Amino acid sequence: MIREVITYPNKLLRTKSKDVEKFDEELHTLLDDMYETMIDQNGVGLAAIQVAIPLNILIINLPNEEDIQDKEDLIEAINPVITHKDGEQVFTEGCLSVPGFSEDVTRAQHIIVEYFNRFGEKQTMECEGFLAVAWQHEMEHLEGHLFIENLSYLKRQKFEKEWKRKLKNKK
Repeated sequence: MIREVITYPNKLLRTKSKDVEKFDEELHTLLDDMYETMIDQNGVGLAAIQVAIPLNILIINLPNEEDIQDKEDLIEAINPVITHKDGEQVFTEGCLSVPGFSEDVTRAQHIIVEYFNRFGEKQTMECEGFLAVAWQHEMEHLEGHLFIENLSYLKRQKFEKEWKRKLKNKK
Protein backbone atom coordinates (compact mmCIF):
# COMPACT_ATOMS: atom_id res chain seq x y z
CA MET A 1 0.00 0.00 0.00
CA ILE A 2 1.33 3.43 -0.92
CA ARG A 3 1.48 5.76 2.07
CA GLU A 4 1.56 9.54 2.15
CA VAL A 5 5.03 11.08 2.41
CA ILE A 6 5.00 13.97 4.85
CA THR A 7 6.83 17.10 3.75
CA TYR A 8 8.71 19.99 5.32
CA PRO A 9 7.80 21.89 7.53
CA ASN A 10 5.68 19.06 9.07
CA LYS A 11 6.76 18.91 12.73
CA LEU A 12 6.79 15.10 12.72
CA LEU A 13 9.97 15.26 10.62
CA ARG A 14 11.68 16.71 13.70
CA THR A 15 10.81 13.63 15.78
CA LYS A 16 13.63 11.39 16.97
CA SER A 17 12.63 7.86 16.02
CA LYS A 18 12.61 4.95 18.46
CA ASP A 19 14.12 1.50 18.11
CA VAL A 20 12.01 -1.34 16.77
CA GLU A 21 11.46 -4.01 19.41
CA LYS A 22 9.22 -6.48 17.58
CA PHE A 23 10.24 -8.06 14.28
CA ASP A 24 6.74 -9.14 13.30
CA GLU A 25 4.14 -9.08 10.54
CA GLU A 26 3.37 -5.43 11.27
CA LEU A 27 7.02 -4.52 10.62
CA HIS A 28 7.03 -6.51 7.37
CA THR A 29 3.88 -4.72 6.18
CA LEU A 30 5.45 -1.35 6.97
CA LEU A 31 8.64 -2.28 5.08
CA ASP A 32 6.62 -3.45 2.06
CA ASP A 33 4.53 -0.25 2.13
CA MET A 34 7.67 1.87 2.43
CA TYR A 35 9.15 0.15 -0.62
CA GLU A 36 6.00 0.73 -2.71
CA THR A 37 5.83 4.35 -1.55
CA MET A 38 9.50 5.01 -2.35
CA ILE A 39 9.20 3.50 -5.85
CA ASP A 40 5.95 5.39 -6.48
CA GLN A 41 7.71 8.67 -5.54
CA ASN A 42 10.85 7.85 -7.60
CA GLY A 43 13.00 7.88 -4.48
CA VAL A 44 16.17 5.91 -3.72
CA GLY A 45 15.70 5.91 0.05
CA LEU A 46 12.98 6.37 2.64
CA ALA A 47 12.91 6.56 6.42
CA ALA A 48 9.81 5.42 8.34
CA ILE A 49 9.35 8.91 9.81
CA GLN A 50 8.72 10.16 6.26
CA VAL A 51 5.50 8.12 6.26
CA ALA A 52 4.76 9.45 9.77
CA ILE A 53 6.01 6.36 11.67
CA PRO A 54 8.67 7.38 14.26
CA LEU A 55 10.63 4.11 14.23
CA ASN A 56 14.31 3.49 13.41
CA ILE A 57 13.64 1.95 10.02
CA LEU A 58 14.99 2.96 6.64
CA ILE A 59 15.20 1.48 3.18
CA ILE A 60 17.63 2.19 0.36
CA ASN A 61 17.42 0.96 -3.22
CA LEU A 62 19.95 2.56 -5.55
CA PRO A 63 19.66 2.15 -9.31
CA ASN A 64 22.14 -0.36 -10.82
CA GLU A 65 24.38 0.09 -13.88
CA GLU A 66 21.31 -0.20 -16.16
CA ASP A 67 19.67 2.57 -14.10
CA ILE A 68 17.08 0.09 -12.81
CA GLN A 69 16.08 -0.18 -9.16
CA ASP A 70 16.33 -3.93 -8.76
CA LYS A 71 14.41 -5.11 -5.70
CA GLU A 72 17.21 -7.65 -5.12
CA ASP A 73 19.46 -4.70 -4.22
CA LEU A 74 16.97 -3.37 -1.66
CA ILE A 75 18.44 -2.65 1.78
CA GLU A 76 16.00 -2.83 4.68
CA ALA A 77 17.65 -1.53 7.83
CA ILE A 78 16.15 -1.65 11.30
CA ASN A 79 17.81 0.15 14.24
CA PRO A 80 20.87 1.13 12.16
CA VAL A 81 24.03 2.54 13.74
CA ILE A 82 27.02 4.02 11.92
CA THR A 83 30.06 2.53 13.68
CA HIS A 84 32.72 4.19 11.54
CA LYS A 85 33.02 7.09 9.13
CA ASP A 86 35.93 8.74 7.38
CA GLY A 87 36.80 10.81 4.34
CA GLU A 88 34.72 13.51 2.76
CA GLN A 89 32.61 13.84 -0.36
CA VAL A 90 30.15 16.34 -1.74
CA PHE A 91 26.96 15.13 -3.36
CA THR A 92 23.87 16.89 -4.68
CA GLU A 93 21.02 15.60 -2.55
CA GLY A 94 17.28 15.80 -2.77
CA CYS A 95 14.59 14.45 -0.46
CA LEU A 96 11.04 13.17 -0.89
CA SER A 97 10.08 15.28 2.14
CA VAL A 98 11.53 18.42 0.51
CA PRO A 99 10.21 17.87 -3.04
CA GLY A 100 11.68 19.78 -5.94
CA PHE A 101 14.73 21.04 -4.04
CA SER A 102 18.30 19.76 -4.22
CA GLU A 103 21.59 21.09 -2.96
CA ASP A 104 25.20 20.03 -2.40
CA VAL A 105 25.89 18.42 0.97
CA THR A 106 29.24 17.32 2.43
CA ARG A 107 29.26 13.88 4.04
CA ALA A 108 31.67 11.09 4.97
CA GLN A 109 33.08 9.19 1.97
CA HIS A 110 33.32 5.81 3.68
CA ILE A 111 31.13 4.34 6.44
CA ILE A 112 30.43 1.09 8.26
CA VAL A 113 26.86 0.47 9.41
CA GLU A 114 25.39 -2.16 11.69
CA TYR A 115 21.68 -2.90 11.51
CA PHE A 116 19.07 -5.65 11.63
CA ASN A 117 17.15 -7.04 8.67
CA ARG A 118 13.38 -7.62 8.75
CA PHE A 119 13.91 -10.95 10.52
CA GLY A 120 15.97 -9.44 13.32
CA GLU A 121 19.28 -10.81 12.01
CA LYS A 122 22.29 -8.55 12.58
CA GLN A 123 24.00 -7.20 9.47
CA THR A 124 27.14 -5.16 8.84
CA MET A 125 27.70 -3.17 5.68
CA GLU A 126 30.72 -1.22 4.57
CA CYS A 127 30.15 1.28 1.79
CA GLU A 128 31.33 4.44 0.13
CA GLY A 129 30.25 6.91 -2.54
CA PHE A 130 26.57 7.34 -3.30
CA LEU A 131 25.50 4.43 -1.06
CA ALA A 132 27.31 6.00 1.91
CA VAL A 133 25.54 9.30 1.14
CA ALA A 134 22.14 7.57 1.01
CA TRP A 135 22.75 5.87 4.38
CA GLN A 136 23.81 9.12 6.06
CA HIS A 137 20.89 11.03 4.55
CA GLU A 138 18.29 8.48 5.70
CA MET A 139 19.85 8.11 9.13
CA GLU A 140 19.56 11.86 9.68
CA HIS A 141 15.80 11.45 9.34
CA LEU A 142 15.84 8.98 12.22
CA GLU A 143 17.44 11.66 14.40
CA GLY A 144 14.77 14.17 13.40
CA HIS A 145 16.96 16.10 10.96
CA LEU A 146 16.70 17.02 7.28
CA PHE A 147 19.49 17.50 4.76
CA ILE A 148 18.67 21.21 4.46
CA GLU A 149 20.06 21.64 7.98
CA ASN A 150 23.52 20.89 6.55
CA LEU A 151 23.41 23.91 4.27
CA SER A 152 25.36 27.08 4.90
CA TYR A 153 23.46 29.93 6.54
CA LEU A 154 23.03 31.81 3.26
CA LYS A 155 21.89 28.77 1.29
CA ARG A 156 19.46 27.92 4.08
CA GLN A 157 17.98 31.45 4.06
CA LYS A 158 17.57 31.26 0.28
CA PHE A 159 15.88 27.87 0.60
CA GLU A 160 13.44 29.07 3.30
CA LYS A 161 12.44 32.04 1.14
CA GLU A 162 11.87 29.92 -1.99
CA TRP A 163 10.05 27.24 0.00
CA LYS A 164 7.62 29.72 1.60
CA ARG A 165 6.86 31.15 -1.83
CA LYS A 166 6.26 27.67 -3.21
CA LEU A 167 3.89 26.75 -0.36
CA LYS A 168 1.97 30.01 -0.82
CA ASN A 169 1.53 29.42 -4.56
CA LYS A 170 0.18 25.92 -3.90
CA LYS A 171 -2.78 27.16 -1.83
